Formats: sequence, C-alpha cells, structure tokens
Amino acid sequence: MENKKLKDRIRGSLIGGAIGDALGYPVEFIYSYSELQKMYGENGITRFDKTQWWTEDTKNNGIAIISDDTQMTLFTACGILNSVKNKSLVMPSICEAYIEWLLTQIEMKKEGLNQCWISELPEMNSRRAPGGTCISALNNILMGREPQNDSKGCGGVMRISPIPLYGAVDNRMDITEVCRLAAEASKLTHKHPLGYISSAFLSYIIYRLMQDRHPDRDSIKVFIYEGLNKIEEMYPEHLEDVNLFVQLIDDAVTYSEKPTNDVRIIEDKLGGGWVAEETVAIAVYCSLAHFNNFEKAMVAAVNHGGDSDSTGAVTGNLLGAAIGYEALPDFYKEDLELHKVILHIADDLYNGKETEYKR
Repeated sequence: MENKKLKDRIRGSLIGGAIGDALGYPVEFIYSYSELQKMYGENGITRFDKTQWWTEDTKNNGIAIISDDTQMTLFTACGILNSVKNKSLVMPSICEAYIEWLLTQIEMKKEGLNQCWISELPEMNSRRAPGGTCISALNNILMGREPQNDSKGCGGVMRISPIPLYGAVDNRMDITEVCRLAAEASKLTHKHPLGYISSAFLSYIIYRLMQDRHPDRDSIKVFIYEGLNKIEEMYPEHLEDVNLFVQLIDDAVTYSEKPTNDVRIIEDKLGGGWVAEETVAIAVYCSLAHFNNFEKAMVAAVNHGGDSDSTGAVTGNLLGAAIGYEALPDFYKEDLELHKVILHIADDLYNGKETEYKR
C-alpha cells in the first residue's frame, strides 16, 4: 500500500477513536436513552459537548475533552515506541507505560518510570473517569503483586488499537503475534478470558483493514469471520467463552444487515458495552450498519444507556482504520483535545520510532 495511505489510516484510527471517546464521554454515565434525549434532543448527542458540565476539570473549556480511553490508548502507543527506543521487549514496555499512566492518575512520581513524554502533558494528569479495574490492577503491579480479578470490563479492549496499527506497517509483526500481544496487554488488568480474547479479535480486524488497499463493508465482514476463526484457533482452552463471543459478533453482523432502530438493537440485543465483548459487538454493528457514514456510525455508537465513550472509541478505531483521517468529518476534528499530539503519535507509530514533539 502507498505510504501516504497507510499513514492516513493510522491517523484515522487514532483520531477516530478519540472522536468517539470525546463524543461519548459526556453521556457515559447517563443510563437512560430517554434522559439523554432530554438533554441533547430527539437524536441524542450528535456533536461535541464542550461545556464540560460532567467533570470538575474546567481548565480546557471550549474543546471536546477525551477520557481515560484515549489517555490509555496513547500510553499503549508510547509503550510500543519505548520498546523500540530502548531495544526492549514490547510487553514489559507497555506495562511500564500503563504504570506511568497510573502515576498520572494518583498524582505520584516514581524513579525510573519516566519514559513516556506524554506523562508531562496536563491533559494526561487529569482524572477522566478512570476504570476501577485498571486502577486497582495496576496498583497491584506497582506494588509487586499479581492482580487477581475475573473482570471482562471494556477497559482492556478500548486501549489496544496502537498494537495492530504499529504491527501492520511493513509486516513488523505477523498477525498472530499482534493478536496475542493485544490480548496480553489487556490481560495485564482484565483477567477474564472475554476481557482479552475480545482484544485479540479487534486487533485482527484492524490489522487486516490496515493492509487492505480498498476496504469496504464486505471486506470488513470477511475480516470479522476470519477473526472469529483466529480466536477459536488461539484459545481452544476457552471454548465456552469463545462460542459466546462468536454468537454475539454473529448477531451484530446480522442486525447490521437491516439496521432499524440503532438504540434498540444495541440495548436489547448487544448489551451496553460495559464488558469487552459487548463493546466490540457494538463497534462491529455500528461500523457495518453505517460504513459509508462516519457521523451516523459515531452517533449510533454513543447514543445508548451504556458505556458510550468506550463503544464510541472502539467504533472510531475500527472505522477510522478503514476510511483514514482525511475522510473523517472536519467538524469532528475541530476542537478535539490533544489533536496535534495524537497525530504526532500516529506518525511515530507509522515511522516505527519516537520523534520529538514540538509544542
């Protein structure tokens, strides 16, 4: 694929994820669609809410702020790039990057944990509704203890897109290695098989999209079913969980063929996205149902009574990898927090090395 197009796809996936995150963040904890409509109108939230009424962080009024989803995604990217810079293994480097994110959330510094330049950004030192499982698991790791939980929350899957984005360039990693690495990155904090199998599956689709010259709705469907075969191959010891996942994703594909009422399909058939498999199923549904209209896909992804920022983020990662940055609507790119930073990190992932960020 042409270098320019591949670079654009990486930008599209990371910015697309940040768009979905920022659009859904204000309504993450509004658990009723009818309440959401009362606040934003009949169609729910369709444009960025830049008032920041839902957060105590008011230093950045006038922009659409991102949540912990995008924060952790950028730390995943920095972990990968740090492994290149330090010639170290990728997985420990990602883990250290997550610990650096934790330190920004608990207002703590620790000697030796200062490899991620983004840790110095004020936006990264703001608590943006961080997931309890991520905080507790990383605290355990920081204290030298193995996390113990059975969580399949979406906090594991919403942050892994940089892994397939980096790995797909010039086949830096083969697709099985990428899927396994994404799963292991999620398993650091989320120990239930569905908490990390979902990440392996999502990574497969993003990787394949990145290497497809002209992805369309039909090719995404092909990659989805290839991805389901891949996780069946990778996780035979978790057959029951894999079968549940396969059925949910198959349902998402089926419902996307004739999308009637997005809210009802998501809430009644696919779940709220609080757990990883539901988040991915919603992203699959929205990406397929509205492949040719990024705005509609985003609106569908966040307008429900579930974990709107995570379902928006994963949908944006997926669809953004298919259509690229230039195809994203300008009104969603304007006033997006950390826009320049995200583009810089996207380009570093493409180039395969960290470069100096000029503020």
